[in-house]
Amino acid sequence: MKKLLKDNLLILGLCASIFAFGFLIHINPAVPFFLIILYLLFYKRFAKIKGASLTNLSFLFLVSFSLGYLFLKQGLTFYYIPIAIIPMLAILLFDNFEIAFFLSLATSVSLATLTPEPFKAWFIFMASCASAMVFAKDARKRSKVIQAGALAGLFQLLSLILLENLQIFGPQRYMVIVINGLLSGVITLGILPLFEYILQTVTNISLLELADLNHPVLQRMILEAPGTYHHSLIVGNLSDTACSAVGANGLLARIGAYYHVIGKLHKPEYFIENQNVKKNRHDDLSPTMSKLVIMNHIKEGLEMAKKYSLSPALWSFIQQHHGNSLVYYFYRRALEGKEEDGEVTEEGFRYPGPKPDTKETAIVLLADSVEAATRSLKDPSPDKIEETVHKVINNKFIDGQLDACELTLKDIEKISGVFIKILSGIYHSRISYS
Repeated sequence: MKKLLKDNLLILGLCASIFAFGFLIHINPAVPFFLIILYLLFYKRFAKIKGASLTNLSFLFLVSFSLGYLFLKQGLTFYYIPIAIIPMLAILLFDNFEIAFFLSLATSVSLATLTPEPFKAWFIFMASCASAMVFAKDARKRSKVIQAGALAGLFQLLSLILLENLQIFGPQRYMVIVINGLLSGVITLGILPLFEYILQTVTNISLLELADLNHPVLQRMILEAPGTYHHSLIVGNLSDTACSAVGANGLLARIGAYYHVIGKLHKPEYFIENQNVKKNRHDDLSPTMSKLVIMNHIKEGLEMAKKYSLSPALWSFIQQHHGNSLVYYFYRRALEGKEEDGEVTEEGFRYPGPKPDTKETAIVLLADSVEAATRSLKDPSPDKIEETVHKVINNKFIDGQLDACELTLKDIEKISGVFIKILSGIYHSRISYS
């Protein structure tokens, strides 16, 4: 109820601000009304996308509109307005065509009403925006963004020639409109990190920078917790491939998996993958103390992520990769009478959560659990691996760890198939040459 009231107040505030802003700059009052109706039609879809809040979208719209308005106030024609910036920013930040289209249409219509030739300006703006968002989609290299801007400029040029009945004249104007598109790509790359910071999100370009195995955190893992490092790489591969199978963001899941257990660097020797075979540190601890040490890697991971200025988009992988699941081994030890004092409750041996709320974080949770379980098999035959994968995923499903995400039963079946195939390839039998 509170969320609904807050959203309605925000919408009313946006309506008032747009109408007031429109009145000050003499914009047609039908334009803001049209934009508000358009937003409400898309609102439920936008609400599902991380970072696509009403505040953030309004901020992007006002920034892009103000930039165009300043160009027009300086006496420049609309050919100079770098309109392609807004769809490229939107598609890179939110990875969603509907949001990019909404912001492009809102900005194009608003600015076009301020020009002497509204339809002509709107048509050229939308041609530029449509091409920019299509070519910048899934960009993983900076060169692709610049290429998208250049192509947006060419589409602006083609739309202008088309509107002028294929009569080619005014080469200076055509030069401006092409360079405009190219500069839009360059400007987008320059301001992208700023918008990532403001909107607390991450793009594919930034994710690829985090994928560099020379990152200080990953270098520490190699030296101080090699078992955890190897585990993270395998979980990353599993997650990336599984995401591709169900239409999720594989790159985000892969990078999230690389950093999801960095908290283990605080006490790496207390985690099985880093332990000496002859000595288990937990043999000298009570189940309650062992549980606290194990669970603490979530808190330590978040602190380390902030220390190394990792994107907040990766924090959810650190917090949610166990959900609120049970630390079963030490819970069982406590029940067996190895607890020194106090009543043993299941709630006391559960991770703090929250449960995964996106497909990507849910897949990393499953990959993390499946990889750990498969590694512990004494005879990792294909049948054993298949049985283990299905058992682990079924247990997570029954325990309610997937309740907050949008994975369907069909998705889970596809994910299981991917895990089985990859893990069977990793642990396949080899011929002895000795």
